[in-house]
Amino acid sequence: MAASSIKFVSYEYNHGPSFGAVVGNDIVDLSDAGPSLRAVLAGGPVTNLEAVVACRKPTVALDHVVLLQVVPDAGRIICVGNNYPKDNNPPGTDANAPPVLFMRTPQSLVGHRQSIVCPSASREYDFEGELAVVIGKGGRRIPPERSLSHVAGYTCFLDGCMRDYQKHSLTAGKNFDSSGACGPWLVPAGAIADPQNLMLTTRLNGEVMQQSSTSAMLRSVAAIISYISIFTHLEAGDVIATGSPAGSGINRIPPRWLHPGDRIEVEIEEIGVLANTVISEPNV
Repeated sequence: MAASSIKFVSYEYNHGPSFGAVVGNDIVDLSDAGPSLRAVLAGGPVTNLEAVVACRKPTVALDHVVLLQVVPDAGRIICVGNNYPKDNNPPGTDANAPPVLFMRTPQSLVGHRQSIVCPSASREYDFEGELAVVIGKGGRRIPPERSLSHVAGYTCFLDGCMRDYQKHSLTAGKNFDSSGACGPWLVPAGAIADPQNLMLTTRLNGEVMQQSSTSAMLRSVAAIISYISIFTHLEAGDVIATGSPAGSGINRIPPRWLHPGDRIEVEIEEIGVLANTVISEPNV
């Protein structure tokens, strides 16, 4: 079985949360390999599971489960801002400047096909499609030339944010519950020849809003990982969102905000499509 044919998901079925490998349109359950995908990543590369997957029959059809964000119990979700050329980037934003970083909480994200929530408190719910990296091998002070060897795989990321709240608090604007998404699955690093040569497209109700190659990043995946590892020991299961190209709602005239009923899709070449529908915030 070719490595490129296997993708890894976290999902929920009859007996609660689990994780497994996607082969075709089915899932091969791997929950006996550890309590979570994050725990398995800490034990070694996901490629170690390929032989196990090859010997097992499918457990459930992919369409019959609820897909969770790729690493539901991620210890950290570190996001990079201003990492593509844009007219409204702050002065001094270039490839030689340190990256702008912020954090998201796990509960601010959902999985593929799950609903994202338009909060009643905000009138400026925006979208940003991104490539996300999942760390497989931990490390500190990782040199750029070795950074990619620490990557378990790649996935799609929707950095949904409330721009009106972001004006006074980046943390608040980026962390409304269920406002973003991560998925649909983890594609092993070995299946991606070059993370800096992937086409990223974000569509709102079928209309292309953002489209760029990851080659346009101001700071490469390798450079981002190396920089973050200067100040913290990266751990298996950490998620790093690498920034979003031009075209998000705030940069349009007039601005294009997300509203209940909208469908937002983030597609990345060689990875797949992360699709979510916007709903109103439930009454408490």
